[in-house]
Amino acid sequence: MRKTSGGNMIPLVSFVGKSASGKTTLIEKIIPELTRKGWRVATIKHRRHGFDIDREGKDSWRHRKAGARMTVMSSPEQIAVIENPERDLDIAELRDRYIHGVDIVLTEGFKGNTYPKIEVFRSVLKREMLCSKEDNLIAVASDEDMNIDVPCLNIDDAQGIAQLIIDLFLDKTRTND
Repeated sequence: MRKTSGGNMIPLVSFVGKSASGKTTLIEKIIPELTRKGWRVATIKHRRHGFDIDREGKDSWRHRKAGARMTVMSSPEQIAVIENPERDLDIAELRDRYIHGVDIVLTEGFKGNTYPKIEVFRSVLKREMLCSKEDNLIAVASDEDMNIDVPCLNIDDAQGIAQLIIDLFLDKTRTND
């Protein structure tokens, strides 16, 4: 399993919520808050209906069509791995296979996972919550105050949500290297 530079397992925090609740936007605001404080962040986004970055006719597409199970595209600026997995991998398997050199992994789109969750909830969507404390819910980010058994933070308070993540998962992983 992958470890942080301090030797601990890289923590996972999942952002869950109904479609159009603002999960991506919130993660997009939390990442700079964490990185500004010196934390290295990775993200994993799950899409149940797939995605396509490997376009027909491109070299990587041609390699895969020829039978390559995995293709790595590399340039001085970025690296991409395209793999045909044997099944839908869970969050820990994705972290352990691909994530390294970071302090925390923020995930989006894995509603049924067992890892700590922050649910993004918008009252205007008029939907029920997905999770409860029994589902490892650690907080709710909402546009309204909610009387629930976990902290309820304002959906626009990226700094406060980032600090909650630091307090719960990161401060104890930092070492005096």
